[in-house]
Amino acid sequence: MFILYAIPVGLIIGALLGGRLAGLGRIQFRWAWVALGGFALQVLLFSDPVAARIGAAGPPLYVASTAVVFAAVLRNVAIRGMALVAAGAGANLLAIVANGGYMPANPNAAEAFGRTTQEVYSNSRILDAPALAPLTDVIALPQWLPFTNIVSIGDVLIAAGVVVVIGAAMRDAGSEPATDDAPGGSVRAGNSPI
Repeated sequence: MFILYAIPVGLIIGALLGGRLAGLGRIQFRWAWVALGGFALQVLLFSDPVAARIGAAGPPLYVASTAVVFAAVLRNVAIRGMALVAAGAGANLLAIVANGGYMPANPNAAEAFGRTTQEVYSNSRILDAPALAPLTDVIALPQWLPFTNIVSIGDVLIAAGVVVVIGAAMRDAGSEPATDDAPGGSVRAGNSPI
């Protein structure tokens, strides 16, 4: 949920840079269906009815869905900001794979949120000494934030990348010269008035 904060922040920054929302419609995200499929699998995987029954299949399914989303992000790395998203997604994937299909959460941060046990499959597991500890969920967000959680440096990079993608796309649209398509208006470059 933390990454959702990047959307309004990106929109605000884009507007402050003189951007226009029309720029967002010009982003050509390839393999969107692949990314959406990976996210859909994760939503299903962590829904209560499935999480209660998934058992040993949970970790490999989580790794697979995360890898699928990462592949879609890599396919779009040419979009400004997507390199940051890719770095964050790659960091998260490394931490998840290194810890057996779970994203470890720092015990102190988890306790601050009242989480000390795990009854059903979850993508998160509380560990004292996880592999690649700096890449795991170690940043406790302020509890006054809606949808607050514990996040990783990868999540922060993903959010920063989303802000850049949105802000850059909006700014690019705002920096284009306005054209008057009405009769008698200006002629676009490369068009003949005849």
